[in-house]
Amino acid sequence: MKTDEVISVVGTEPCQPSRDLMTVREESPAMDGPPTVEELTPPERTLMGPGPSDVHPRVLKAMSTPLVGHLDPSFIDIMNEVQELLRYTFRTDNQWTIPVSGTGSAAMEAAVGNVVEPGDTMLVPSNGYFGDRMADMARRAGGEVVTVDAPWGRPLDPAAVADAFDEHSPDVFGFVHAETSTGVLQPSVSELTDIAHENDALVIADTVTSIGGVELRVDEWGVDVAYAGPQKCLSCPPGASPLTLNDDAMDKVLSREEDPRSWYLDISLLEGYWGEERAYHHTAPITNVYALREALRLVAEEGIESRWDRHRRVASALKAGVEGMGLEMNAPEEFWLPSLNTVRVPGGVDDGAVIQYLLDEYDLEIASGLGALSGDIWRIGCMGHSARRKNVSYLLAALGDALTEQGAAVDVDAGLAAMSERF
Repeated sequence: MKTDEVISVVGTEPCQPSRDLMTVREESPAMDGPPTVEELTPPERTLMGPGPSDVHPRVLKAMSTPLVGHLDPSFIDIMNEVQELLRYTFRTDNQWTIPVSGTGSAAMEAAVGNVVEPGDTMLVPSNGYFGDRMADMARRAGGEVVTVDAPWGRPLDPAAVADAFDEHSPDVFGFVHAETSTGVLQPSVSELTDIAHENDALVIADTVTSIGGVELRVDEWGVDVAYAGPQKCLSCPPGASPLTLNDDAMDKVLSREEDPRSWYLDISLLEGYWGEERAYHHTAPITNVYALREALRLVAEEGIESRWDRHRRVASALKAGVEGMGLEMNAPEEFWLPSLNTVRVPGGVDDGAVIQYLLDEYDLEIASGLGALSGDIWRIGCMGHSARRKNVSYLLAALGDALTEQGAAVDVDAGLAAMSERF
């Protein structure tokens, strides 16, 4: 709310603290000395929720190495390496491929806030939580938002996307490749991008839960802009988030009539730092860039296609175990997202109580549903360094115990047998 709006609500004088608040401040004792805070000892969790995932020891080790300046020649070399590794992981030749200094939502806002100009129309999906977030960011960027509809738990239908283009003629089309809130993988990406390009629209893809975990081919599929987070299938702490734009998208960014509303996330300014000039824009999170570099090295060493195969293989065993135990997956087989598995909560079971039991008894994290699926599903990640056989076995045994504690009829032995058979 603007200052003049505040004044018009409360009167003609600027807002002042209430007398009660001022009295509390006057009566509060002055701080005598520094607070006593013990050494940091966070619990050692097994992270099988929607992110973050378990971090590889090599990534943690990279974060403990000495800092250099963000304009140090040695850091410039590191920047070059990170960009090249990101291109490999995105499967793109885009020159403009960087880690945004911030979480995945910062990369998301950089993508939407730079490509969507005031007066533009952006077409967004309505089939999940993160499509809604895209819409919110587009409105804040001054765009008009229209939706292409699909039920939560279902992907977008290309025919519905084509109809939405015929009706609204959007300038920008956004979709979520791997919807973390529903566990649904969007198939037929090339069909969607073809429709958009036939209508002279740019395409923005949310690849937060797909990069490094499920097949993603930015160039081959015709994606103009893709953003991601490092904390899921890349198994890297949040703080430096992947973003890539092709030449068409960069042309629009650099030819805007109006500056983006965020200075910090203005890609035309970031281009000076991450482009050939390497000019100062902000102090990059050096340690997070180190971490991302090592996480991407692990991707390259494993091989991107081998990594996709591992995620599918391990998640298939998890899925078999869950179903063998007597539980039901939320996403249909043809749209199942290996990196984020959504499991239906059985009748009579308190989803939150199960989550808390797993934390208390097993130091194991899973998550509840979001939005329209809140209370109906659990979200179980199988991502990056967490996508390992021992984690799946541990999860199934612990989840079976938690459900048995609530009186649910589950067969843990059958679930573990089904998992082993799939492996």
